[in-house]
Amino acid sequence: MLVYPSALDLSTSHLRFLTAQLAAHRAGRGTRWRRLPAGRQALLVLAHLRCGHTYAQLAAGFKVGLSTVYRYVAEAVELLAALAPELAAAVKAAQGKAFVILDGTLLPIDRIAADRPFYSGKHRKHGMNVQVLTDPHGRLLWASPALPGAVHDIKAARTHGIINALSDADLACWADKGYQGAGGSVRVPFRGRHNNLSAGQQAVNVAHARIRALGEQAMATLKTWRLLRKLRCSTTRITGVVQAVLTLHLNCSK
Repeated sequence: MLVYPSALDLSTSHLRFLTAQLAAHRAGRGTRWRRLPAGRQALLVLAHLRCGHTYAQLAAGFKVGLSTVYRYVAEAVELLAALAPELAAAVKAAQGKAFVILDGTLLPIDRIAADRPFYSGKHRKHGMNVQVLTDPHGRLLWASPALPGAVHDIKAARTHGIINALSDADLACWADKGYQGAGGSVRVPFRGRHNNLSAGQQAVNVAHARIRALGEQAMATLKTWRLLRKLRCSTTRITGVVQAVLTLHLNCSK
């Protein structure tokens, strides 16, 4: 395999943060020697998450074995995922804001047509459903565990307890038509074709869409981590990857 120099479009704060977490983990376990120091392991993991480099590519670039790359990535993802905020903590932190925006996204996965639970009819592809909460400026606050792509947004929101958590906190939430019937503090646009609505309803829907558009920035933020654009790992590991990316974003992208 040919090797060439590459670069990551991340700040040094990402590398320092992950290196510190790995170094503390190694010290806690009493690890005496590793094939790569904590800083190099952090760089390897960031290359995997940010650029989607395969284990084979990373093994060749860092001159380690495939099993070593797998262990290093799994270890770092587990550490980062454990630091991701819970829904209750995210809602509590957002109570000082005027409102939040709720939206869902599909993370594509490589599955065959027989895997119906993972097939999203809306997007016409296999994937995992992830619910996202953002602040009024479109900044990412929280991302949910991943559910099979066939799960509808409103069902996913109820499964994660998002609607109840927002209602209990009396926190207003803007969401799209996929959350019709959610109730509580969730506000959705009027149903029906735009031309069939009254002038007042049309104005409300336009204003609603402008607010929700800010939430798309959070989706774009997640997808800048190119591993999430096409996940080829086991579906049981996707939640950990999403939570790891969320932790890096919240701690290093201020």
